[in-house]
Amino acid sequence: MASVIFRTGCVELGHGCYAWIAGESGWGMSNAGLITGRGESLLVDTLYDLRLTMTMLDALTPLTATAPIATVVNTHGNGDHWFGNQLVAHAEIIAARGSVADMRQVGPAEMLALTSMESPAGRFAHRIFGRFDYAGVEPALPNRIFDGETTLDIGGTEVRLIDVGPAHSAGDTIVHVPQARTVYTGDIVFAGAAPIVWHGPFTRWLAACDLLLGLDADIVVPGHGPVTTKQAVREIRDYLEHVHEQATARFTAGMPAMDAARDIRLGRFADLHESERLAVNVHTVYRELDPTLPPLDGPGLFGCMAELCPRV
Repeated sequence: MASVIFRTGCVELGHGCYAWIAGESGWGMSNAGLITGRGESLLVDTLYDLRLTMTMLDALTPLTATAPIATVVNTHGNGDHWFGNQLVAHAEIIAARGSVADMRQVGPAEMLALTSMESPAGRFAHRIFGRFDYAGVEPALPNRIFDGETTLDIGGTEVRLIDVGPAHSAGDTIVHVPQARTVYTGDIVFAGAAPIVWHGPFTRWLAACDLLLGLDADIVVPGHGPVTTKQAVREIRDYLEHVHEQATARFTAGMPAMDAARDIRLGRFADLHESERLAVNVHTVYRELDPTLPPLDGPGLFGCMAELCPRV
């Protein structure tokens, strides 16, 4: 499916909150956010390489000149939400414990290796990530780890950090600004694209959606896609329930995971971008139902998606 063009750049949300929205859809084209208070700011996530992150930081300068970035929150451990950390390494960088574990496991060196592999997985990874430059990225890991939930005071603005994972990844943080009725969801919400359940369990992601739906928040900044509302949360929840139900039925019938991924019909979710993620999602369901199934490594997961993904 072709990329969808969104409004790009800095989007003002009110009450000192801003979203940095990627200019188009696609793997790795992630969003970030800025929460400003008196004399300081909090940055929600950096981007997938130094060029993208520097472009964002330069564009935010009119806001951060009087409220410098003192705190960074990485919502989770996928590189498109933290590989730019070295450019804000002067700040306190905060992440959930599971997120840091993911960062230690897959950094820029591992992504370079994956995208250089001469295999279907490597070629697929290069096709979707080839626009990014990992060569100059030096991992800058968080210097503060939290568990469960914590509250920050950013220049008089209350910011709640809630680890709702493991779900999408081993640790998934949502960033809630109550007075702005705004929540930055990381990859718990994809707007217009299929979610990918790298870690699971599905029940934790469904619970995270329920938590988001229960918040007193009108504005939802997803990890990918345009600024949205709780309707996008409902769509993600419905997709996850549908995939889990369909994959479970095929597991019970004895169908191998890849056959199940090919067989499942997504119905009203068929137009979501990055639909090949279904292969990973089905594999995650199968492992939940049978924990003795061996986990797939990165190349294995990308190889499954390469099998399912139509050529573009």
